[in-house]
Amino acid sequence: MDKEVLFIGYPKCSTCQKAEKFLRAHGCEAPMRDIVTEKPTAEELRTWHARSGLPLKRFFNTSGMLYRELGLKDKLPSMTEEEQYAVLASDGMLVKRPLLITHDRVCTGFREQEWAEIFA
Repeated sequence: MDKEVLFIGYPKCSTCQKAEKFLRAHGCEAPMRDIVTEKPTAEELRTWHARSGLPLKRFFNTSGMLYRELGLKDKLPSMTEEEQYAVLASDGMLVKRPLLITHDRVCTGFREQEWAEIFA
């Protein structure tokens, strides 16, 4: 299995720190790309979404303050996919984190079991 991975997180996020520890323990040295200073582009999000097989909503940080402030819970159902990509790309804090991207998998959020399968 190709261990080339892209790891995107928020350095101050405890879940992202836990995910980083997990990666290091499994021999993955991919640096954490800061989701705020180097936010995902709409094109990247489109690619990852297509590869993930997940509903686009899974890429939103639905528990984040910005998500609530923007009222996205009520707005998302009527937005087109392109509008959703644009909103996600506008601010890294709107994106579910951490993200783990490999050549064939995309994981949103840190679920140890799911991540362990990648490094098995």
